Amino acid sequence: MRRSPAEAQAAREAKLELMAEKLQAAVEGLTTGEDWKRAIEFAARFRAKSFRNTLLIFAQHAEAYEQGRVSEPVPTYVAGFKQWQQLDRSVAGQSGYMIYAPVMGRFASKNPSDPMSWRRLAQREKPAAGEVVRSKMVNVKPAYVWDVSQTTGPEIPERPMPRLLEGEAPAGLWTGLAGQVTAERFTLADAGGASAIMGANGMTDYGSHVVTVRADMDDAARVKTLAHELGHVRMHDPAESVTHHRGIREVEAESVAMMIGAAHGMDTSDYTIPYVASWASSVADKEPVDVVRETGERVRRVALDILDKLPDTGIGDGYPPGLDRSGPDAERETTTERTAELGAAAPMRSTASFDVAVPAL
Repeated sequence: MRRSPAEAQAAREAKLELMAEKLQAAVEGLTTGEDWKRAIEFAARFRAKSFRNTLLIFAQHAEAYEQGRVSEPVPTYVAGFKQWQQLDRSVAGQSGYMIYAPVMGRFASKNPSDPMSWRRLAQREKPAAGEVVRSKMVNVKPAYVWDVSQTTGPEIPERPMPRLLEGEAPAGLWTGLAGQVTAERFTLADAGGASAIMGANGMTDYGSHVVTVRADMDDAARVKTLAHELGHVRMHDPAESVTHHRGIREVEAESVAMMIGAAHGMDTSDYTIPYVASWASSVADKEPVDVVRETGERVRRVALDILDKLPDTGIGDGYPPGLDRSGPDAERETTTERTAELGAAAPMRSTASFDVAVPAL
């Protein structure tokens, strides 16, 4: 029997409440630095999804593994029901993993530069003559994805993983990161050793706009340090930053570097993240779980933007190879949606051209 609109709305709200509980539990489970590192490494491989959605996927897959419903402890590729059908694979009678999906609305304006001039169009309403139309996320809804281990069909080819020797950096990564440093109008300099920069591997001087990296380290360590300092450049300008606590600034920069490194197959075992509780409780008037969630979203957004500007974005984004994501069933993630999904998280050079209140994914 078909449900009434009120019943459908109640069912949706119940699912969203369940997802909120799962998300809360997943965030609360990030108690140690190693837990945080695993979450960031996973987010690097599934960067088409928001940080919150990666936590939901990871937690639900872990539950499925404990129950014996999947054969591997960590997901490899995830996609929606119709997306797996594109690849001639069928969902093998398993429940999918609930994630947040955006509900998009269309807005029209004759004066796009005026945020107050935008009006939302009805479902089939056409804009008036001379109006500009843009889409914006206005709400969220439950959606489902399945890991490849929950499907049957033709084999999915594995993406080639880079084979890096000890101390070796991925080809072109230093050049790509260095180019972004200079694009931010910072000069890149070498230091002969740690003593030249107060015992550090790298340093960002906002006053003189200089990023310095030790020259006496191997290539992998220099790339890691450069990515860390680029994270500082992008996130922690004293004139713009909303996060002034040093502990969180270092967590964010190190996590950006780790996400970039993990996306390129680099060894992340030597990345250092302090206990989550030590920095998540340092923000006044905020619950630690909210600090953890918002920090993860900021890290993902900055790292994603850096990765997008590199010649080689890395080892994949969590979607199975060969999937056509240009059709009507594609899960698009535009720059505006990336900004919208962060909701109350810290602003960072927002590209949104009009203001509409949205919830965070």
